[in-house]
Amino acid sequence: MRLEIGNKVAVLDDVIKGIVTAISGDDISVKTNDGMIFTFASSELVKIEKDQKELSKFSDINNSILKEKINNQPVKKSLFSKTKKEIILEVDLHINQLVRSTRGLDNYDMLNLQLTTAKNKIEFAISKRISKLVFIHGVGEGVLKSELQSLLNRYPVKYYDASYKKYGLGATEVYIYQNSN
Repeated sequence: MRLEIGNKVAVLDDVIKGIVTAISGDDISVKTNDGMIFTFASSELVKIEKDQKELSKFSDINNSILKEKINNQPVKKSLFSKTKKEIILEVDLHINQLVRSTRGLDNYDMLNLQLTTAKNKIEFAISKRISKLVFIHGVGEGVLKSELQSLLNRYPVKYYDASYKKYGLGATEVYIYQNSN
């Protein structure tokens, strides 16, 4: 790209814009709107062809030009299509989802009930060849999560934090290795 004195430019790795005031080999001096002069290598600059005000007309979603451009976009089809819908078993391990009342249960009993439920669901998924489980355990003190990870280490599984967007911080996704036989 060939820059000339008077060109409007923007810096690639910064939020600086300005006008080229001097060119000395590969070094280009840029004067910002504030009157500051900076020197950059030509590879750090990009020429601005249109003013931002001209480009902003496309930010109005009801703009007729934008709608025309969107309607003229070719529809891209994926080369790969999913033929089989993957089954994901979601298990909520919050104690209020497992029992009607926690009356008479201490923390040890509640944790054991949650881990027994998790163990049963893992074994069910293995027997039914379900490859993914999501355990919703919540954030809390992290006791249930660490005990759940200890339980998962006994099975042929890989586990990691589940999608933050879908479950937040308190969920673990489990992938079960299945034999093809």
